[in-house]
Amino acid sequence: MGLRTQAKQGILTVDLKSAPSPHTGTPRKAPTMSEQSPVAVLRLSALLRSPLTTRSGESVGRVDDVIVRLRGAEHPLVTGLVAQVGGRRVYIANDQVAALSPHGAQLASERVDLRSFERREGEVLLSSDILDHRLIDVAEVELVRAWDVELEKTAEGWVLARLDTRRPARFFGLIKQGDGHPGRDWKAFAPLIGHNPSALLRGKQGLLAKLRPADLADLLEEADKAEGEEILEQVHADPELEADVFEELDPDHATKLLGNMSDEEAASVLAHMEADDAADAISELRQSRRQKVLDLLPAGQRAKVLTLMGFNPGSAGGRMNVGVLSLPESATAAQALHAIAQAKDHEPESLMTMHVANEAGQLAGVVEVITLLQSDPQAQLKDIMDDDPVRVGPEADLEDVALLMDDYNLPAITVVDPENRVLGVVTIDDVLEEIIPEDWRRRSPDPRHETQGAEESDAPPGGARD
Repeated sequence: MGLRTQAKQGILTVDLKSAPSPHTGTPRKAPTMSEQSPVAVLRLSALLRSPLTTRSGESVGRVDDVIVRLRGAEHPLVTGLVAQVGGRRVYIANDQVAALSPHGAQLASERVDLRSFERREGEVLLSSDILDHRLIDVAEVELVRAWDVELEKTAEGWVLARLDTRRPARFFGLIKQGDGHPGRDWKAFAPLIGHNPSALLRGKQGLLAKLRPADLADLLEEADKAEGEEILEQVHADPELEADVFEELDPDHATKLLGNMSDEEAASVLAHMEADDAADAISELRQSRRQKVLDLLPAGQRAKVLTLMGFNPGSAGGRMNVGVLSLPESATAAQALHAIAQAKDHEPESLMTMHVANEAGQLAGVVEVITLLQSDPQAQLKDIMDDDPVRVGPEADLEDVALLMDDYNLPAITVVDPENRVLGVVTIDDVLEEIIPEDWRRRSPDPRHETQGAEESDAPPGGARD
């Protein structure tokens, strides 16, 4: 008997009740629902390429992919399958599927809708988008590869519950099937899916906001181009975080990323960075772009950056932070502490010392925060200040600055001009960043991940990727 087709609402349906198997001349029977043992957990590698069967157990195709819908912080819900039927890649809705098991997918009827699959907003394909792709392990702060996916049956239906990120065991170079490792909760990962309509729903997880800027910078430096773009896309929602990440990046990497941005985008990032870091970044841009980007900066930031760009990058003037606090000699300890508390946009290290200026605007002395805390709130700064503080000129070499900081145990040192007016402060972080050799700053890989075996390019189990 031949295939019987029916047109229903513009969709071609195929009645396979009496049709021969598309693979052989005789019907191929698979276990029916009553013959299959129900499962609560199912590995994607077992389901991919498994038979798609009718209610009576006749094989009509194979499972090609599993569709899930992202739901923010919740586990993604399985909404359907993509199957190969008669040479066509078709969509199988959830309500058409009676059962999923390691034996395959069983339909609820003898009919298949032969409508082609088209991805909708928020949908993710587990084989195409997750399997053999890298994700961010938020707890371990590293990029890991998904080697398998665990689906779990819940009251809502099947959900993407866990990921297996450990490389599979091998036997003579071949992946050993059925040797899956325990998976980890999907919620522990930030996916890098690369599907634009899914970006909004991915961002709702907010997992990257839990990471420190230095950690995000490390991830960006390890990521490939597509992964890096996705990380930046998610970080971009928080301009302050984005700026902090760029400050932590290797200069060459920061320059490369800024070089891929428009002038307006680059200026937006630089506007939120510390002025000394912004000056360094602008100096590394192509000469034809520097003035354009400078002109797009807010006036205050532009003035600070131009001041810093006038000094040698390896000097105190080139590395100093121009955002300093200064009060007159007549100010009180209470007023100084209040000013420090309000200076939320200053580098913390630069707030450890309050600068005191005389009537001519020259540096009269400094007061450490601990002294302010231990003094009478109404004590005037002129009575509790150090009137002969350690200071350097803007041309001072950073190695000499480091020696002074070590000798006097200073977290920051004041930079003054020839008239003894305060120009800025150099913090210990600024000095260390400049004098520590580049190779020493490279973080060693976590030894726990050095013995995992195979190359990153190896295919995952199940042959999911065509």
